[in-house]
Amino acid sequence: MKELSNLLGYRDTIRVLDCTMRDGGLVNGFGFTDEFVKALYQTNISAGVDCMELGYKADKMIFDQDKFGKWKFCNDDDIFAVIGDNADKKIKLAVMADVGRCNFREDIRPRSESAVDIIRVATYVNTIPECCLMIEDAKNKGYEVTCNIMAVATSQEADIKCALEMIAKTGVDVIYIVDSYGSLYPEQIARISDLYLEYGNKYGIEIGIHSHNNQQLAFANTIEACGDGVNWLDATYFGMGRGAGNCAMENLIAFLRNPKYRIYPVIKFIEEYMVPISSECKWGYDMQYLMTGILNQHPRTAIKFTADGRHDYTGFYKEIVAQD
Repeated sequence: MKELSNLLGYRDTIRVLDCTMRDGGLVNGFGFTDEFVKALYQTNISAGVDCMELGYKADKMIFDQDKFGKWKFCNDDDIFAVIGDNADKKIKLAVMADVGRCNFREDIRPRSESAVDIIRVATYVNTIPECCLMIEDAKNKGYEVTCNIMAVATSQEADIKCALEMIAKTGVDVIYIVDSYGSLYPEQIARISDLYLEYGNKYGIEIGIHSHNNQQLAFANTIEACGDGVNWLDATYFGMGRGAGNCAMENLIAFLRNPKYRIYPVIKFIEEYMVPISSECKWGYDMQYLMTGILNQHPRTAIKFTADGRHDYTGFYKEIVAQD
């Protein structure tokens, strides 16, 4: 099989993770219907996608359940009710747990009692100690665990190395490069990939990438990392995600040219479900997101600019430059 895969030009160690519901949930308040979730689940299976992220494990003491859809909290009973027990394991299911925003000891059941296979711990460099506790807790409960180090472009290399060393020793399965602000370029991704892969090879850990599209580089950065040896690749259908959105699943599946992945189910789902959603809520590249990406800033100001219906791009640029 290895000789065949090399001949055909694909790498069989690649894993594609769909985070439409989690990153896209930041756009619509996690208000996905049960019909949408079931259809996305079946589409991912038909398309050969390896993992599906359902949403967050958010702390109900911090986030008001009346203000968000159920996929902000991903209660196991809700997952069982909509998807079932996923017993045939045609696809792995994941949820994200943010450091400081998840009551992980109580809200994350042992894997034997859950429909979920993967816990994705999200952290900043300055919260690594608690991140390590969360990883170890999830591992002890029997889960596969990934760690997303967010806003890597704002951190010093020495701090990133320290974080990678600490996280790697927890037994984590995958560590993600996360371009939170969509500010990185492919040549930067290449250097960061080399750094992460150094620790991945040292500790036997896979490396992943999660890109945002502020500068229309989410797909380019993802395939750059893939070419550098990064195996876990995040994407969303129609690029749905916070602000400028993410690497588009349709681009990624077409690029991989691996016979296990199939593009037609992706196209069909976009036509039937994503196009209607895109008329109800807004995401994707626009000038305001480009500007926050260029300045390596969180897109919250651009999101507000969009929500306010503004189009005074020069005025916005002056505002965020003054804040930088």
